[in-house]
Amino acid sequence: MQRKVSPDPSNKVYFFATCLIDAVYPDAGMAAVNLLRSQGVEILFPPDQSCCGQPAFNSGFIQQARTVARKQIHVFSKPYPIVVPSGSCAGMMKHHYPELFAGTKEEAAARDFASRIFDLFEYLATVLNVRLDDRGAPTTVTWHSSCHALREMNVVQYAKALIGQLSKVTLVELERETECCGFGGTFAIKQAAISAAMVKDKVDDIRRSGASTLLAGDCGCLMNIAGAMAHGQLAIDGKHLAEFLWERTNGQ
Repeated sequence: MQRKVSPDPSNKVYFFATCLIDAVYPDAGMAAVNLLRSQGVEILFPPDQSCCGQPAFNSGFIQQARTVARKQIHVFSKPYPIVVPSGSCAGMMKHHYPELFAGTKEEAAARDFASRIFDLFEYLATVLNVRLDDRGAPTTVTWHSSCHALREMNVVQYAKALIGQLSKVTLVELERETECCGFGGTFAIKQAAISAAMVKDKVDDIRRSGASTLLAGDCGCLMNIAGAMAHGQLAIDGKHLAEFLWERTNGQ
């Protein structure tokens, strides 16, 4: 799908906050905003934005998902890039909104909307071409690739490239990085036993890495894995990459 961005894409962008950032990880959202603003970007934040519609879509409630998607298309109507700090939400809006409205009079608007969706780290790395100055102490981290960021959005390389710019951060790759953490939204509720086994495998892999911090770009995965690590009394921090990058580059 061809990208459509404003004439000066480093000037104005929409910010889609996501439900979990709003409800659980607000510091990650503010860090994302701060990272963009530090590059001279003006943030447009429509207050009427809501869920991307993925929970309804994945549960088979297509009409309800279409209603939610229609609202986002209306709210983010100006021709600016839409930056999303979640591969999961970004994947829903970029790939599935056109599917929801295929063959309808709203398809063109859905495709225009989808063409303006950017994962946060993709936008930082490819549009803004950011250069990071690491002001933190030496540390070792590992990275969890969410299924949507890895397979739908194909943006994991940008997150890792940003981590790679941090001179005092050592990234240890997970042995089972491409495996799902078991969250999957409603899957974790409907298939709790399977979900628990999957996140156990992920936590065991994180433990073996020897890292002191787990980084992720999706708050759903982060909530699931960090919760499992806390339940197992594992002394490893779980952090959204936006928050980590902002802390490292501002000496916090």
